[in-house]
Amino acid sequence: MFQIHAVNAFTDNYIWLIQSAQDQKALIIDPGDADPVIRFVEQNGLHPVAILVTHHHHDHVGGIQRLKDLYDLTVFGPQRERIKTLDISLAAQTTKIIDAAFPALQILDTPGHTPGHISYLLENNLFCGDTLFAGGCGRLLGGTAEQLFYSLQTLKQLADDTNVFCAHEYTLANLQFAIAVEPSNPHLLERIASVRALRNQNIATVPAKLHEEKRTNPFLRCDFSEVKKAAQAYAGQALNSPLAVFKVLRAWKDSF
Repeated sequence: MFQIHAVNAFTDNYIWLIQSAQDQKALIIDPGDADPVIRFVEQNGLHPVAILVTHHHHDHVGGIQRLKDLYDLTVFGPQRERIKTLDISLAAQTTKIIDAAFPALQILDTPGHTPGHISYLLENNLFCGDTLFAGGCGRLLGGTAEQLFYSLQTLKQLADDTNVFCAHEYTLANLQFAIAVEPSNPHLLERIASVRALRNQNIATVPAKLHEEKRTNPFLRCDFSEVKKAAQAYAGQALNSPLAVFKVLRAWKDSF
């Protein structure tokens, strides 16, 4: 058994700590800043054993060297990203035991936000960095729309009860865009009201459930008629595939 903790960093980042139930060991995921991680570890008597990285952006790797030096940690991360602090490269579509205190991790290939982005699946808990967000998806910062579309299709195939641990608190802004795409989606209207209430109390909206993403996240709904119609209206032309719809949605969101 294990627990998952959110450590807030910068203005909207989440650094995830996975704590083993018996011996207080901890895995650290995407530590862009060392200070809040150190505070949490010391306050809770945890013993970090490894760092896991999804991609190379500074807000995900900036705290690694300090944590590595302080706790003598091994750093695991994507094979196809240049990360100076990496010790062990992980190939996608493999399974990896990081420490005996934790179940095996499945390594998922999820490029698009960046060319070599990976995600981690621990039982039904998905740590997807900046690929899939609650209500949205990552921007194209080095990867391609095709890569991101197919990465999201891969994640969409996971079990409905999968917990989505993304790396940012972007949910409200994402759902405001989703409403522009699907203004009559009843699940979306209900969700945005719930998210507004949570954010008014400064409560996190992550993790999300994958089944909820499938009902409300337009980037996972490119094959739905209302989403297609909205994208075609925005583009001013017919779109002949879910991938074409996705490309329009991603460009639309960039300027929303």
